[in-house]
Amino acid sequence: MQKTILSGLLTLSSLTIASPALAEMEVSIYSGWQTSPHSRVYGDYPGTGADIDALIGWEGRSFEMPPYYGVRGTWWKNEQLGFGLEFTHTKAYAPDDEKAAIGFSDLEFTDGLNILTVNAYRRWPGLWAEGAVTPYVGGGVGIAVPHVDIDTTTGIEEYGFQYTGPAARVTAGVSYDLNDRFAVFGEYQFTYSSNSVDLPENGSLETDIKTNALNVGLTLKF
Repeated sequence: MQKTILSGLLTLSSLTIASPALAEMEVSIYSGWQTSPHSRVYGDYPGTGADIDALIGWEGRSFEMPPYYGVRGTWWKNEQLGFGLEFTHTKAYAPDDEKAAIGFSDLEFTDGLNILTVNAYRRWPGLWAEGAVTPYVGGGVGIAVPHVDIDTTTGIEEYGFQYTGPAARVTAGVSYDLNDRFAVFGEYQFTYSSNSVDLPENGSLETDIKTNALNVGLTLKF
């Protein structure tokens, strides 16, 4: 699925380059440090129907395999206003003691808690450093398609991608032009996803997961 999304962004870039009416296209890649605060998990335990209700202190583990990363394509309609598509491979692991306390040996979204959104951006080009520095803000809405990795202590497991609900993101950062084609950037990004997971044997799990990330990345301009 991730390869398909990346391919789609590159295809969008190619189509944009071929159209002289479009002002500017950018493709950006990034990684960084991503965390996830506590959220409540609730649902029905697989096989028994017992209620699940617990507060989980999710861990991001950004630099463990598979790593945290993101990619986005942005079309700047003019100097200030842009629109784009963004995919982020965020991650969320339940700590060992907390997942064991509610009957799970694995409880994680680690390949990843995948967020895909359609975004809008506002930038202030060439504000500092002789025109090289550009602050920007953006936000968007979309979907969560996590890779669910959940095993119960009774031997029931769910392993695979699911569409689990709506998602949103907010971003604020600064870009620095290296030359006419390349720029580097740093940014803060927040994501929210509402996840409703189907589990075997009439099980279910629901949780709203938030992430906070400090990203650094590279942008290619067309």
